[in-house]
Amino acid sequence: MSSPPSVRPEQTGFAGMPTPLYGSSPSRLLAWLDCPRRYRMQYLDRPRPAARPQRAHTSVGIATHNVLRDFWDLPASQRTPQGVAELVRTSWIDVGFRDPEQSAAWRSRVRQAVTDYLRGIDRENQPVGIERSVSLKTDTIAVTGRIDRLDDRGDEVAVVDYKTGRAVPTDDDARTSLPLALYAVAAARMWRKPCTTVELHHVPSNTVARHRHTPESLQRKVAEAESIATDLRRADAEYADVGADSPRFAPRPSALCSWCDFRAHCPEGQAQGPEKSDWAGLVTTD
Repeated sequence: MSSPPSVRPEQTGFAGMPTPLYGSSPSRLLAWLDCPRRYRMQYLDRPRPAARPQRAHTSVGIATHNVLRDFWDLPASQRTPQGVAELVRTSWIDVGFRDPEQSAAWRSRVRQAVTDYLRGIDRENQPVGIERSVSLKTDTIAVTGRIDRLDDRGDEVAVVDYKTGRAVPTDDDARTSLPLALYAVAAARMWRKPCTTVELHHVPSNTVARHRHTPESLQRKVAEAESIATDLRRADAEYADVGADSPRFAPRPSALCSWCDFRAHCPEGQAQGPEKSDWAGLVTTD
């Protein structure tokens, strides 16, 4: 008996049926733009190549996000500097730092930064969403992501994304962010309320980068996501046929290679220069 013919991913279903929506996330779409090889190793290879250990700046970012998430679960009487300090203590991730002294110094630094940031917001105005998963479907894609915070601003809801890195985001960063725009479209549909304002809140500097989209600019971002997803659909199908040897997954060497979690599996990335240390992403004076 002959074997049944192989079926490509885009050929599943019966003839005449519509092509299934391409399911993705904003981070998956952006991974493809950064480097097709990293995309392949992160999302397609099974078993997935081993990633490098977590860096300190990632530990700082995760801990900060967790504190800002759990803060809103505290009773009003505990939304104090002491309450924040306790959240930082219990949320701290002691991974990637040079030594215990550096970890302790950054724990204190994060506690102060989060406290200062929270002093500048209305702590009585409970957000309508904290780390809320949202989804957006179009004729070709189904995008799912998670919003750090969704604020009720009266006539509309606004998307807030926390940033903890060294670089202070600008209004232009908020304007060009693909994830923020997709979150805004998804939130407007799910809450049945306008959502055009997107913000990047840089916790270390206590600054806000803001952009107000128009319906036209949001539609352009949706079209951008659909275009990337079209490329990903083809790449995924080719991977299913020929595997990692497909030329679609050629590396895209850049300065990001020094930070890549999969650098150990990429000679071209290693050739871009030495790997960054575990704590290189922290703002240091030593």
